[in-house]
Amino acid sequence: MDSTTVTREAGWSVRVARQAAGGLPRPFWVLWAGTLINRLGMFVEPFLALYLSSERHLSLTEIGVVLASYGAGSVPSQLIGGALADRIGRRATLTAGMLANAAALLGLGYARGLGPLVVASIAVGLTIDLYRPAASALVADLVPAADRTRAFGLIFWAVNLGFSVAMVLGGTLARAGFAPLFWADAATCALFGLLVWRAMPETLPAVADGAGRADGGFATVLRDPLFVAFLLLTLIVECVYMQAYTTLPLAMSDSGLPAQAYGLAMAVNGLVIVAVQPVAAGWLGRRDKATMIFCGIGCFGLGFGLTALAATTWEYGVCVAIWTIGEILTNATAVALIAGLAPPRLRGRYTGVFGLAFSVGYLIAPVAGTRLLAHGRPVLWLSCAGACAVAAAWQLALGPAIRRREAAAGAGAPHRSV
Repeated sequence: MDSTTVTREAGWSVRVARQAAGGLPRPFWVLWAGTLINRLGMFVEPFLALYLSSERHLSLTEIGVVLASYGAGSVPSQLIGGALADRIGRRATLTAGMLANAAALLGLGYARGLGPLVVASIAVGLTIDLYRPAASALVADLVPAADRTRAFGLIFWAVNLGFSVAMVLGGTLARAGFAPLFWADAATCALFGLLVWRAMPETLPAVADGAGRADGGFATVLRDPLFVAFLLLTLIVECVYMQAYTTLPLAMSDSGLPAQAYGLAMAVNGLVIVAVQPVAAGWLGRRDKATMIFCGIGCFGLGFGLTALAATTWEYGVCVAIWTIGEILTNATAVALIAGLAPPRLRGRYTGVFGLAFSVGYLIAPVAGTRLLAHGRPVLWLSCAGACAVAAAWQLALGPAIRRREAAAGAGAPHRSV
């Protein structure tokens, strides 16, 4: 390779890096670093089903109950977090949520018996997402609208950079016992919270609390029909996506594969995002959000549907790679879309209600997924493909209304329900 080629490739890399990360404020990078630290220790959630099966010796039905209790606890989590983010501040809410989740994780790791496991699981669910509305509001507060898709994409990248490492390391550590997983997860949660408390500014406007009450709070959010329609669509997709963390490890175990195989297959998710997201960030920011979300849902349906044919680790990994493209197309795009739909003074609440779809999805997914899995792996994965087909058609129908709303916001028109 001659010097001209090296210089050209180096110049291309610099341009990509600048397009992906240039121009964002320093506090954003504090949040990005804390997110990465937290995700490097994300061991409990993806391995919880295997922990309950192999360490606590629960039946398939009991595993479904514990996982559903986790989802039940998480249902009000983001609503509470969103209200707190608009009242006491983004910084305080994120720190308190992370410290509370660290304590709850340790409680779950030492719980014995179905009853205590259910109670501890509810506590973890209740605290695990308290920070999310505050984190999303921080990004929206700190970053101009034109750069939000890119900024949320970088957060998504940090999540999966840490996740790809955590899945491989967690699968390896799980062979020697699960206790270290709980302690490591709790420690990184606490570290994230303390980092934000020490290094992040508070971005909540001084008038936000009073104005939020005057605007009607959650009532205003729920009177927005376009937002509610998109929320319900998101719930369908989330019920499919959560099978990756609930029934996929059980399906792979049923195929005769070890816990490490699940970790390796799911590491593909993080690796694809780490490789593709920075390059795609600028491109996605220039594309129509409604179209990107439609295409992403199609990738989810294809990836999960093809899982019905998988039997080896690499085959499962290919399926993970396909639906990961759907994540790249939809994740940052959807969050940026919600930030644009929300009035600034209700940003925490909009984000909190949007997060409700993910919490309810976690509540529904393990119960529905384990019941479908009981009828065989093909039934589960083909049902996932069908659900995504419905969601994609729904998104296609919502596209014109989303574009009108975005055009009105870009022209400085007042916020209206569509």
